[in-house]
Amino acid sequence: MIVCIGAYEIDDSRDRIDFDRVHAWLSTAYWSPGISRERVMRAAAHSSLLVGAYGPGGQAGYLRVVSDRTTFAWICDVYVDEAHRGRRLARAMVRFAQDHPEHQGLRRWLLATRDAHAVYRACGFEPLVNPGRWMLWSPQPDPLQEPPGGSSGSEAEDDL
Repeated sequence: MIVCIGAYEIDDSRDRIDFDRVHAWLSTAYWSPGISRERVMRAAAHSSLLVGAYGPGGQAGYLRVVSDRTTFAWICDVYVDEAHRGRRLARAMVRFAQDHPEHQGLRRWLLATRDAHAVYRACGFEPLVNPGRWMLWSPQPDPLQEPPGGSSGSEAEDDL
């Protein structure tokens, strides 16, 4: 499925994703510093949807959805290359995911952000009504995470 947004295409083709570029972005993003390429690839392989934004110069953005495609979806790893920011590509990728035929009828979509609340609010997201109901488990150590400073990349969400 491809949707055109001005000079950009938003596409769900996994074959079109430039994983070298995605790894470079995510390995320096605040939510995944130093992430290994292997971990980026495993996450992509087990995600229900990958979305790429493409424009002049190649891939300009990335987003993935983790979902059972029945009740729940989590939007994560939303990243727009710095040279392409300010063109509402993150919003377009989120809406593309929300409208995707494989993810209709879900009861709940979640995401986490440190600083892009306005982007997601424009797509219908709101702060959690009952955050006290949510719990988090972060097992340590993470054997797939590279030590800090071991890779390359840039910016988006995932601090749930």
